[in-house]
Amino acid sequence: MKDHGHSQSEVEKRIGAPPGRGYLRDLVYGGIDGSVTTFAIVAGVAGAGLSPMIIVALGLANVLADGFSMAAGNYSGTKAELDHARRLRGVEKRHLREHPEGERREIKEILRLKGLEGEVLEAAADAIAANEEAAIQLMLEGEYGLAGVDPHPMRAAVATFLAFLVAGLIPLLPFVFSVLDAFTWSAAMTGVVFFVIGASKSFWSPEPWWRSGFETLAIGGAAAAIAFGVGSLFHP
Repeated sequence: MKDHGHSQSEVEKRIGAPPGRGYLRDLVYGGIDGSVTTFAIVAGVAGAGLSPMIIVALGLANVLADGFSMAAGNYSGTKAELDHARRLRGVEKRHLREHPEGERREIKEILRLKGLEGEVLEAAADAIAANEEAAIQLMLEGEYGLAGVDPHPMRAAVATFLAFLVAGLIPLLPFVFSVLDAFTWSAAMTGVVFFVIGASKSFWSPEPWWRSGFETLAIGGAAAAIAFGVGSLFHP
């Protein structure tokens, strides 16, 4: 990941408009779940010895229905986080007006834990307490551990759905195009997807790309093996 610049203009631009958590979590979550659940259906149905058309039908139903369900769940969960932050913002705003001294003590404690002390601590606490918005934001971060940038529920939902859709369709392609030995191709392609998703996380993590890739591959492979084993129990 490219290091950011430290000129005055770059610092002001970056700190003044932080990007927030981004959509990496939503993309990885949707991609892995789309691959795992769709291939689990493929493995289970193939293990039961059913026809390729049934595999395609059930797989498409899963990609669309489960993908939408995941997106809706992510939207609701992210919106709940946003509503919770707004509620706490209102609580802190009321406390600043009704209990200014108590809130100033909380501000001082947060700043003390950040390394400030003595006259510098007192001056900083006074300055922040005099600025309602700065005080509220500091309390949200220091007292409740909330991020300084609000998430976007709809964008998070769209990212999850698209990642689920793209990754979930890949295990079905060999069956859609009637490829010879489709299940083997589906397993191989899904394994590649698992590995690529895991390896791509290394761009935002200090973990080696190959370790992250194999970790995700192992998780997805275990889920697929379980599904195939259960499906095999019903093979005629």
